[in-house]
Amino acid sequence: MKVQVITDSTSDIDPELARQLDITVVPVYVRFGDKVYRDGVDITGRQFYDKLTTAPIHPATSQPPPEDFARVYSQYCHSVDGIVSVHISARVSGTFNSAILAARAMEPPCPIEVIDSRFNSVGLSLVAMAAARSAKAGNGVKEVVAAARKAIRQVSMFGMFGTMKYLARSGRVSRAIAMAADILDVKPLLTFKDGQIVRAGLVRTTSKGMDRLVRFVAGRVNIRELAIVHSQVPEQAAELRHRLGAFFPEGKILTAQLGASLGVHGGPGVLVLALRQGS
Repeated sequence: MKVQVITDSTSDIDPELARQLDITVVPVYVRFGDKVYRDGVDITGRQFYDKLTTAPIHPATSQPPPEDFARVYSQYCHSVDGIVSVHISARVSGTFNSAILAARAMEPPCPIEVIDSRFNSVGLSLVAMAAARSAKAGNGVKEVVAAARKAIRQVSMFGMFGTMKYLARSGRVSRAIAMAADILDVKPLLTFKDGQIVRAGLVRTTSKGMDRLVRFVAGRVNIRELAIVHSQVPEQAAELRHRLGAFFPEGKILTAQLGASLGVHGGPGVLVLALRQGS
């Protein structure tokens, strides 16, 4: 029995890890003016951040259209027993709806289950990875879906943005608030609640933000997986990884580069972690 797991590039999953787990990644689109790129295909993370900090026009992202998902689903529909498609929270992106439309339009019909992970970035990747491991164990669509839904209940995320400047550029906060935050040198802390990104506080320094990230993990029990994602701050990510080694084997902590989806709003200096607990 073969079930194909599919996700989108907002998962920030490492390409080699995706290959090992047989996860197919559908790219979101990044637009700089009249130039459009497929995230992770036409533009790398380094290229994206170089353009983000130098381009005169702030970029935008857009979800893959249903046609992109239909094209990928069609590649597998006749060679697998089913497809489980796991995507970024429907409350922060239209990607999930695009996948739903594509699944409904498939002719001839193919068993396709589209799942709202209720997360993005490494939170989404932990859910997709749980589904992929179930699929590789030879389980059917029903069991793979159950594994993904169980992982959703087990995952939590917490992170820090280095600046509010890019949130203001993308219209997520007012420019006045962003300017005040930069003057006061405060950094927003964010988490997910009911599928939405919500503010979890402010810190005055990166060091204090790092302490809050460590406290988010400290005291947690039955941690099965832990992942860090960052944007252009590898040294901070390495330091956080080392500190989290007190609560989880450091060598098993995944580290990834934040892609365009959240990078558009966070810019350089984002540091986010996701963990999965449970038996």
